[in-house]
Amino acid sequence: DMVSNSHLYQEIYEQPQVLRQVLEKESEDIQRLADAIQDRNIRHVVLAARGTSDNAGRYAKYLLGMANGLVVALATPSAFTIYKRPPQLADSLVLGISQSGKSPDIVAVLAEARRQGALTAAITNVHESDLSHQADFVVDLHAGQELSVAATKTYTSELMAIALLSASLASDDSMLQALRGMPETVASTLTINEQVVEVAQRFRYMRECVVIGRGYNYATAFEIALKLKELTYTIVEPYSSADFLHGPLAVIEHGFPALTVIPSGKMLSEMKQFMGTLKDRGAEVIAISDDREALGMAQIPLELPVTVPEWLSPITAVIPGQLLAMHLAYIRHYDPDKPRGLHKVTETR
Repeated sequence: DMVSNSHLYQEIYEQPQVLRQVLEKESEDIQRLADAIQDRNIRHVVLAARGTSDNAGRYAKYLLGMANGLVVALATPSAFTIYKRPPQLADSLVLGISQSGKSPDIVAVLAEARRQGALTAAITNVHESDLSHQADFVVDLHAGQELSVAATKTYTSELMAIALLSASLASDDSMLQALRGMPETVASTLTINEQVVEVAQRFRYMRECVVIGRGYNYATAFEIALKLKELTYTIVEPYSSADFLHGPLAVIEHGFPALTVIPSGKMLSEMKQFMGTLKDRGAEVIAISDDREALGMAQIPLELPVTVPEWLSPITAVIPGQLLAMHLAYIRHYDPDKPRGLHKVTETR
């Protein structure tokens, strides 16, 4: 089977093991970083990331904000590299997230932060990288080599690192306990693969779609949209359901595909209401959910087999999206390991 011979397939299936490694090997270093944040009484986090790592940053914005009371902003690397007008960073944690640790613009943000005396940290898959040399603390993703251009195992590993940091900062044992169950939960979630194969067939000729999530899963909408764009060359727009109602709803017409990410939690009733609006407009709704009612409302239900706390749901909810992008690429005869025009390391300045 060609699909299962691809690096991408193997890397999607390595995710439980990678998450286990992060839990086992990075907990102490992450606790040390959490201690440093507390010692310095840091209230602001500035995140520097691009692409998939930027979507992990979106998750950090919600989690570190809600669980830890931190104000999280995404850095604007061009202010550092091209405009040469960096903001004041001295009382912040400046966190670079990068699979390769090589993007010059991300490295530049950390280098400037260090020059200003800020606390710096890196989450990266390459321990000895340009980025890690600028970091006071380095968190390793333990993903092994990621040979497919489209990042999968490094993304969920980044989410795990951020979740561990949040739980360590909160000194919350119930959070840590919930995190320990995630490798197993991700393994269960991968059993959805056979179902996704059939769904992919149905969308073979899809030219455009929207992916919608809110709250913690705003990040998931962006990441699934990115995978669909880079692997299947479909025009995919991610939205928060709230933003979507402020105008873009106008694009929905009969049969328009709308993928919604709606796991259990505080956002569920909001998202179910939103799903009703999409259906009234004639959209074809695909739902990634563990909620019976939400799945029953969708034309195409993708059931998450395990219910997890909402703050952890992005780690599982992204998986059906990863699988869908991969299978759709195969059906369209594209090589999922080498999307056209893309390289593993993107060196933007």
